[in-house]
Amino acid sequence: MASTEVEPVDTGWVREPDDAPSARFGWHGQATKSFIIAGWFCVFALLAMFIGNHRGHVEDIWLVVFAAFLAYFLLKPVWAKRGRWKN
Repeated sequence: MASTEVEPVDTGWVREPDDAPSARFGWHGQATKSFIIAGWFCVFALLAMFIGNHRGHVEDIWLVVFAAFLAYFLLKPVWAKRGRWKN
């Protein structure tokens, strides 16, 4: 077997492909809640940067734009799930 091939592992998980690199470790997925928490922390950190010794407001505009852009992508999945039945 070549060094780039993954040995087939019976993980007991039906949806996981055998050739997944994480199959050897028994985990395959994303830490969605951690990403959401980190994203909201970044939004609040960007907005907290308003406090400072700014003379102009150009950097304030950039902070608001980046915070709003990040908040949009954090709220987009919530809006997509509205009105759907829970499974």
